[in-house]
Amino acid sequence: MGKNPAVRKGKKLPVENVRWLDCQEFLQKMGKKDGRAYRLPTEAEWEYACRAGTTTAFSFGETISTQQANYDGVAYGAGKRGTARKKTTPVDTFPPNKWGLRDMHGNVYNWCADWYGPYPTGDVVDPKGPATEGDRVMRGGSFVSNPPNLRSACRHPYAPIYATYNVGFRVAL
Repeated sequence: MGKNPAVRKGKKLPVENVRWLDCQEFLQKMGKKDGRAYRLPTEAEWEYACRAGTTTAFSFGETISTQQANYDGVAYGAGKRGTARKKTTPVDTFPPNKWGLRDMHGNVYNWCADWYGPYPTGDVVDPKGPATEGDRVMRGGSFVSNPPNLRSACRHPYAPIYATYNVGFRVAL
């Protein structure tokens, strides 16, 4: 796309240090190249993909280890303390979830399409975030996050102008 804003650059490293608006620009440029409609996943789509059919705290089970994800190494539940790598790792470093997706937990936070707000009440199929402006949703945790922030259900609000060394994105088609 002509520029890489990442603090750490490498062929297999995730692109980080991107604002939500940078993601939108990238997705538009990518779509113009091949005529497809690329976008960020909704918060519901992101969690569905992360869980990969599971109902546990992590797609790997109730605990997580630094053999499964890149995070601060703090023990969670019955898990053991691991190595804090303190930087992003190549995207093929850790095992995929049951659906073949990698780094859904840790490495870099992922921007989602939705505005941040309370969850809807009652049963909802494929919910969308509120239609109001404010903060956008980030999911997944990062290499400096502790395990609770890596849980499949964990969500954070951030201003769309926010960019830093541990924030990236995923592409939905």
